[in-house]
Amino acid sequence: MIERAAELLATADALLICAGAGMGVDSGLPDFRGDQGFWEAYPPYERLGLKFVELADPAHFADDPELAWGFYGHRLHLYRDTTPHEGFQILKRWGREQRVFTSNVDGQFQKANFQHTAEVHGSIHHLQCVEPCTDDIWECQETIEVDPETMRATSDLPKCRNCGGLARPNILMFGDWTWVPDRSQRQLDELTKWRREQRNLVVVEIGAGQAVPTVRRQAELASAASGALIRINPREPEIRHGRGVALPMGALEALTALAQRTA
Repeated sequence: MIERAAELLATADALLICAGAGMGVDSGLPDFRGDQGFWEAYPPYERLGLKFVELADPAHFADDPELAWGFYGHRLHLYRDTTPHEGFQILKRWGREQRVFTSNVDGQFQKANFQHTAEVHGSIHHLQCVEPCTDDIWECQETIEVDPETMRATSDLPKCRNCGGLARPNILMFGDWTWVPDRSQRQLDELTKWRREQRNLVVVEIGAGQAVPTVRRQAELASAASGALIRINPREPEIRHGRGVALPMGALEALTALAQRTA
């Protein structure tokens, strides 16, 4: 299967990279797979009995902003300190016309100097007003200090640069009716236009599970005409609709194996 995937890559004129949380695992980032996976990454939340879906709720920014920013502030610090693994550079070295579609909010593709990334769920590195008072979105410059025992923010919280009220990450959360989607929508519109112009497109899907199938659906849609889908996933590699190549491997392992055959 590696050989078939390498053949697809060798003949491609353009590459669409569709990445889920599994893309960051080899960089040391947690993928929050289930409650136990989340609690293994964040033991204090297990002690507090708080699940990921409960914490990723925009209501906390109004009801308990220190709890909300403790969760997102810790993640912001983690993502800023993380170095993207070598697999990112392998993708770039293939050197074709490339675009990225990702559900990740960590900014790792931008850190690895990818120029065209569509972040369907937003970015932790950008802020918006909690209300929101306007549709303004701006880069987060703040550092949020977090107590590691209580996982609550202990420093001043980011403020909206327009009204002076509380700011929040520009991330689509669960049950989120106040997310400002403008930045992500511009990226998605650009990606859709680009994708429609491609004639020999190969889609490389990496680390995207079925629990939140946004990335898998995008990859299947983009590859529907050609069947040129390479799905890299150690736990859920099956391709049930259409044609493609399934690689039951982690991101770095699979990309390294492909690089050896496309050098």
